[in-house]
Amino acid sequence: MSEKEISDVLSRMGNEVVSLIATSRNLGENYAKLVELLGAPPGNGHKEEVYKEPAGLRDRVILVHRDKTGKVIATRDSGWQDHKCLTNTGFDEVTALMLTDVGGTAFDFIGIGTGAVAADPTDTDLGAEEARKAGTGTQQTTDVANDTAQLTATFAAADGLAGVDEITESGVLNGAAPGVHPAVVMLCR
Repeated sequence: MSEKEISDVLSRMGNEVVSLIATSRNLGENYAKLVELLGAPPGNGHKEEVYKEPAGLRDRVILVHRDKTGKVIATRDSGWQDHKCLTNTGFDEVTALMLTDVGGTAFDFIGIGTGAVAADPTDTDLGAEEARKAGTGTQQTTDVANDTAQLTATFAAADGLAGVDEITESGVLNGAAPGVHPAVVMLCR
């Protein structure tokens, strides 16, 4: 299939191609040729092409610092991050969760840390974890009903935080303690 062939067929059909498709099921030879060209595999038909749909996650961390009476001292919002934070092992676990015969462990934990190294797909844990806690998961609506997963956790001194912690990283995990894949997996960082 060449761009020239598609262009030639479209030009013979004229600018009314959309209304023709919408109003008629029997458009004749030109329509049949167009369907054949558009439905043909890319390339010369001899090489197998693989279609890959990109997958990824966006994350957002809202940090609310409170004193022991509950008064808000400071709030930091990272905003939505469109970086490639999905880890290789996390992607592996998500694909396993989609299949009954394979299975997997859901991601219900949030870890926070003070690591300074940028996130990488080969990461299996946070750079310098300070605390990890089970979160509360809900579904939210962004564009269509329940299209966004939300995991929320509140960290306090009782979780091992004390003094001044410069929280610089967070991760979504499927276990309560650090471990080696496949025992505990970090979905994203």
